[in-house]
Amino acid sequence: MKISQIKETCIYSRDIEGTISFYRDKVGLELFGYKEGKYAFFRAGSSVLLCFNPDDSKFKTSIPPHFGEGHLHFAFETSKADYPKWKSHIEKQGIIIDHEQNWGNGFFSFYFRDNNNHCVEFITPGFWEYDG
Repeated sequence: MKISQIKETCIYSRDIEGTISFYRDKVGLELFGYKEGKYAFFRAGSSVLLCFNPDDSKFKTSIPPHFGEGHLHFAFETSKADYPKWKSHIEKQGIIIDHEQNWGNGFFSFYFRDNNNHCVEFITPGFWEYDG
């Protein structure tokens, strides 16, 4: 048996509307699910970024409760050709890039913080590839 990918990534935000402003309006992700003050769901390629208000989600009963605190990290993968375009786009939105990393062998990534201080990364493909 194999797992093909992580299908969804979840972050927590007490400011769902601010999170929509960041990921939809600044980063450019498609918002496809929203309930005021509770959650926002975004498309990220074939995966989704789920943003839940932790004060609401930790008491759910219809789906197992889940909850997180602190500053999380996740990465978006983009082609080598689009990598500099994404970097430029993020900077043009007034988002400060905290760090850019040259991983060697042609792999790069850059990091920035979202409106909740989560660490967001854009990385070129192939870095974590596994043939097993």
